[in-house]
Amino acid sequence: MPKVYNGDLTKLFDLTGKKAVIFGGAGGFGQAIAEGYAANGCSVCISSRSEEKLQAAKAAIEKVAAPGVKVMYLAGDAGDEEFVKKAVEIVTGPDGLGGCDILVNSQGINKKMWSWEIETDFFEKMLHTNVTSLMLTCKYFGNWMKDHNLEGDEYAAPASGQPNTNKGYGKIINIGSVRGIRAVANGGGGNVPYNTTKGAVEMLTKAYAADLRPNVQVNAIGPTITYTPMMVGILPPDENVRNNIANALPAQRIGYEVDVVGAAIFLASAASDMVTATTIYPDGGLVATS
Repeated sequence: MPKVYNGDLTKLFDLTGKKAVIFGGAGGFGQAIAEGYAANGCSVCISSRSEEKLQAAKAAIEKVAAPGVKVMYLAGDAGDEEFVKKAVEIVTGPDGLGGCDILVNSQGINKKMWSWEIETDFFEKMLHTNVTSLMLTCKYFGNWMKDHNLEGDEYAAPASGQPNTNKGYGKIINIGSVRGIRAVANGGGGNVPYNTTKGAVEMLTKAYAADLRPNVQVNAIGPTITYTPMMVGILPPDENVRNNIANALPAQRIGYEVDVVGAAIFLASAASDMVTATTIYPDGGLVATS
């Protein structure tokens, strides 16, 4: 683990020299976060099932990456336990990033279904993609961090500026949703499967924070309705309806992918070392005002 903070407040948000693996990194929130990390000095490995999309995302990330940043990808299914095990070996090995300081879980699927038309097979598929895959990546990468990031004696805790001798440092960031805590969120119903999985992400995040303590922080980001490739096909096509959704938010707009990047940088940096088992909501004020 690079020594990123030793009392110098200008280094609180510094990602220089860090190494991140980002599942669901070939588009949407995952790619936006990867671009933000790479631009700020963090080497990244993005992963998704589509090699074609990964190649395009890698090229886009490399365009904004800071000098010396490595960008790589792994094609595979984060819900496949054997793939996740292999991903740990590759990412942390000499031909990969040579370690892992940050894990981001941005993988997920959605399909609007009213309660009377829920397809059992798809419900189970959504649970596997949106929850089980996060369990697997947290299990293997989280415990790798705890067991291998053993340079804690070089790391200075922000509160005291004194060396932190507790070993096993790392950051895990799960992408949740406001729908994890609100049954109806500025778009009506038809979200039993998706809300169920995002509620599970909330508790999975808290439980892993308890298991991986003290120096692996596990947090989530819960965006509002956002223009992502997944959501474009779900958002109402009527512009007036979209405007009504936006106007219901104090921010007066639907979210963009970049709206999660600041929170993701904060949660990956030394600035968030006292933050764990928490969800940050870049939701335009939805949760607080409705």
